[in-house]
Amino acid sequence: MKILVTGGAGFIGSFLVDGLVKEGHQVTVFDDLESQVHPEKKLPAYFNRRAKFIKGDVRRPKGLKEAIRDIEVIFHFAAAVGIGQSEYKIKRYVETNIGGTANLLDILVNSKNRVKKIILAASMSEYGEGEYECPSCGIIQPALRTLQQLKKNAWELYCPFCKRPLKPVATREQARLNINSIYAISKKTQEEMVLNIGKTYGIPAVVFRFFNVYGPRQSLSNPYTGVMAIFLSRIKNNQSPIIYEDGKQSRDFISVHDIVRANILALEKKEADYQVFNLGSGKAISIKRIAEILAGATGKLIAPEITHKFRKGDVRHCFAALDKIKKVLGFYPKITLKDGVAELVDWSKTVEAKDFFGKAAGELKQKGLI
Repeated sequence: MKILVTGGAGFIGSFLVDGLVKEGHQVTVFDDLESQVHPEKKLPAYFNRRAKFIKGDVRRPKGLKEAIRDIEVIFHFAAAVGIGQSEYKIKRYVETNIGGTANLLDILVNSKNRVKKIILAASMSEYGEGEYECPSCGIIQPALRTLQQLKKNAWELYCPFCKRPLKPVATREQARLNINSIYAISKKTQEEMVLNIGKTYGIPAVVFRFFNVYGPRQSLSNPYTGVMAIFLSRIKNNQSPIIYEDGKQSRDFISVHDIVRANILALEKKEADYQVFNLGSGKAISIKRIAEILAGATGKLIAPEITHKFRKGDVRHCFAALDKIKKVLGFYPKITLKDGVAELVDWSKTVEAKDFFGKAAGELKQKGLI
């Protein structure tokens, strides 16, 4: 098939391109080589030369329209990414994520094309806090922690009804979306737009809510990227990873290779059409433990710095329930955290890691977000 991958020169998109090319598809990549991800503003060395590349910005519909010509399937991965940054670069996130998606859908609706499926990369950030279990009241999805609570260093959550401590459980797709950032708003809006237009015009659409993706090719010099890459960059520069709160907050980390497998399954299976799926490992691990694992894998005795400070909008716990994706797509994660981290660390030896964490943290502090 003829497939377009927007954002296909980036971390996740480039691995998807590799997978699609390997499957025999004709792949076109549409990417603006944004400087925050690609500081040199040129195609990375890892880019698959068997794919066609078009430099373009989803905010500019003319180039996007040309890229879609003769395309049969679109993977829409182009996005501005960064929860904290989205709170002070609002226009950029809205124009890129919402406006760019609007341009894409407008072309599908109003121009002659051959597109018969669109697959969207959405985000677990849409959930806000994940689901929890109260021993007395059952499954609860609590409200976000208040500023007053955080100022007291009261990190964990309690049942809003009986006030007992809550235990985090896997978050299901039907959980309430407790949006807490412009980035999350933009990803939820993308979902609604893609599914609405898909159903209205009979274009099968699939949405994946990505959890914390890690692996080779994730920029080690982009302080707004995934937590693993940020921590690894600090460690490579002989600096302690900086951890907010007490480090016991947990997330779900999934290898980029598993992300690619799931997306290719969605391409091939009609059962995926018009569905929303969690895409994670299904396992929770503390942020502190991630920092320790990375340091151990590099062979450096660098302990994380636990600040006991907080960032506005951060959630305490969230990890994926995988029942739906297992049942509908037959997808099970294959890459263990141990193997995935080993691959990431080996790859990191071949690239430069500029530590800009202080710059990013300074911006957040200046804006009153820390």
